[in-house]
Amino acid sequence: MDDASYGVLAIALTILAGIGTWVAYQRRGLGAGLKGAGITLLPIAAWLTETLRMLARVGDAVGDWATRLVLSPAVWAGIVVAGVAVVLYGAGRVVSARGGDTPPERRARRPRRGREELPAATSPGPQPPAGRGTPAVADDDLADIEAILRKRGIS
Repeated sequence: MDDASYGVLAIALTILAGIGTWVAYQRRGLGAGLKGAGITLLPIAAWLTETLRMLARVGDAVGDWATRLVLSPAVWAGIVVAGVAVVLYGAGRVVSARGGDTPPERRARRPRRGREELPAATSPGPQPPAGRGTPAVADDDLADIEAILRKRGIS
């Protein structure tokens, strides 16, 4: 398109926006009319600053890209490869989260964490009277934890 074509397009868009501005002014008042007038002037400003030409080039480039995307087998192969990459990356994250990121020979040598035997839950026994020593434990779970801590010398 040449400069005259862009000028005609800008004037046509301005006239259409002007009609919409007039309707907005009639129905919603002066505030809506003033906002519409501001929007109405944008196509002329885009033509004068050659932004309208740039927007047409961007539209052409996007259209060419979309056409090539739909019709090119190489592009579809690239999309498949990208999908496989995303799936492999996600699988790697899942395996790392489960601790499977060490080689099998190192995994066999290392001790298992969190698998050691904990002492069986026992009743805490007689409680010291309130006010002396440790406070009375009301919950069985807390009593178990306290027994484990005492066994390891932590109190």
